[in-house]
Amino acid sequence: MKNSVLLRQGLLFCLVVMVFAAGVVIGQKANKFGTPASVIHVVTLKWKDDSTPAQRQKALDGVREMAATIPGIRNVWLKTLKVQGRTPDDKPYDTAFVMEFENEAAFKAYADHPKHTEWSKQIYEPIRHESRSHDITNDAPMKK
Repeated sequence: MKNSVLLRQGLLFCLVVMVFAAGVVIGQKANKFGTPASVIHVVTLKWKDDSTPAQRQKALDGVREMAATIPGIRNVWLKTLKVQGRTPDDKPYDTAFVMEFENEAAFKAYADHPKHTEWSKQIYEPIRHESRSHDITNDAPMKK
C-alpha cells in the first residue's frame, strides 16, 4: 500500500516536472527572433476611382508574377487586412502589398528590372491614384 502511494506521488511529481519543462521550452522558442538582412518593400495605395476590380486584381497578380520571374524576391503578401493613412487630397488608402527581397542588392536590381518596368508602366500606374512605399531592412543580420 505504502509503495503504491509512493509510486503515484513519484509519477505525479515526474508529470509536473515534465509539464513545467515543456512550458519553459515553448516559452523560450516563442521569444526568439531574428534581424535578417532581407529588405521589406511595403506599398500602400489608393486606386483611381474609375479603375475596375479586374484591373486591380491584374496589378496584384503582376506582383506575384514578378516574384516568380525576378531573381531575389523571396515572398509577397497580397491580401490587404487594414490600411491606415490618407492621400494628399484626403482620400483613404485602400490597398497594401509587401515584397520581401533577399538583400539590398536584389531590391535595387528589381527597381530596374524590365519585368518591373513593364508592369509599372502598363498595368500599375494607369490605375494608381496615389501610393507610398516604405523600404525596411537591418544593418546586419543578427546571429541566432
